[in-house]
Amino acid sequence: MGAYYQFCPVAKAMELLDERWTMLVLRELLMGSRRFNDLRRGLPRMSPALLSKRLHQLTVAGLVRVDGGLYVLTDAGRELGPILEAIGVWGARWIGELGDPDLDPKLLLWDMHRRVDHDAVPDGRSVVHFEFTDVGAATRYWWLVIAGRQADVCDDDPGFPVTVAVQGTLRRMVEIWRGDVSWQRGLRDGALRIVGPESLRRALPGWFALASYATAARP
Repeated sequence: MGAYYQFCPVAKAMELLDERWTMLVLRELLMGSRRFNDLRRGLPRMSPALLSKRLHQLTVAGLVRVDGGLYVLTDAGRELGPILEAIGVWGARWIGELGDPDLDPKLLLWDMHRRVDHDAVPDGRSVVHFEFTDVGAATRYWWLVIAGRQADVCDDDPGFPVTVAVQGTLRRMVEIWRGDVSWQRGLRDGALRIVGPESLRRALPGWFALASYATAARP
């Protein structure tokens, strides 16, 4: 880790935190990922070797501990939660542009699956089928299977009947998820549509709890 050679606490903190991917590893841990493979799913473009290195650095620094093969935040690590949340709100307010490489359906569905409001989803199994019309065939179709208090992401047809389908551009779905536009606007302008029984079409947006940054007021 690079040193700034300053006594300022900001400088000392950033000697650990400003290395590439470190804050995003912490984001995933704060979001509840504990297993190495789950961390990789939230960081699909990070190499396994670099992820291992960053986890080791955070463990040595006292922000993470390993418990039965799981990575668990210490008090020092959890204390970063409000800081990362504030950075997310600031980024949503002031860093608005999204390039095409920023649009990752795998990451989108992974984030959505862990923000399911299970109390809002009907009893039994519900399958939400996503079709993104502006990406290649390899990443066009996704399924979110919700049953009980669990949610799973599938990039192959799981074989269950589809409860409700979402069709439209990945960009629009990401914008909705970030809070840049509302579900209502995304549906109204035709970039997205929900297919299924009317009651489920109306209810689907309420199945997901948006992140705090999604509700941040835009300038």
